[in-house]
Amino acid sequence: MSEKMLVTQALDERDLLVKKINDKIAKASFVDTIKPNETKVFAKKMDQEEYAKEAASAFQQINDLITRFQKIDAAIVESNANTEIKTSYGIFTVAGAISLRSRLRGMGAYGEGADFEKKLQEKLRSEYQERVRFCDLKNSQLQSTAESMRLSILGRDAKTKEDKPLGVVDAYVKENTTELVDPLDVKKKLELLEEKRNVLLKELDTQIKVSNATTFIDIM
Repeated sequence: MSEKMLVTQALDERDLLVKKINDKIAKASFVDTIKPNETKVFAKKMDQEEYAKEAASAFQQINDLITRFQKIDAAIVESNANTEIKTSYGIFTVAGAISLRSRLRGMGAYGEGADFEKKLQEKLRSEYQERVRFCDLKNSQLQSTAESMRLSILGRDAKTKEDKPLGVVDAYVKENTTELVDPLDVKKKLELLEEKRNVLLKELDTQIKVSNATTFIDIM
């Protein structure tokens, strides 16, 4: 006969079982010692027959709890694999949504190494900032050079001024100005990526909670 419960209830019981099983294992005693001229085991200080019954009972209880845990866990896994949730960025199974959420938070099997979206954002941001700084540096150096050229031209006699007008400096500056090559419009891309990440994580959190609170599973 199967038992029906909400996923939220199953998750709570599964968490409780983890604690309960570990506590019982820690407190149980399965092996002790005794002398031929004594009736009680050394550590537990109880009759050998009573001790044997207690050890067998503890062992059975632990295994029953493990079986219960496995059934609940299997039912949750099966439900997560078959239940779908909708977000503004697509439809996911609950299992897929949980996996994606973990990955985006750097909590999956590969840690932060699999948070590709974050790494892409960091690459875009760092390279953009580096190139902007490079442009600023080069153009600042260019302006200094241009200013020296202007002073040099203005400091010569009239004939030289006519032969080499200040327009030459302007042309030099125009031809040697360092410009940013930004085909993707990186600043806009970063805004969109950040917005998508925040919205998706929020929707995944919400939809997973709603699904867990409304989806029933059968514990066989």
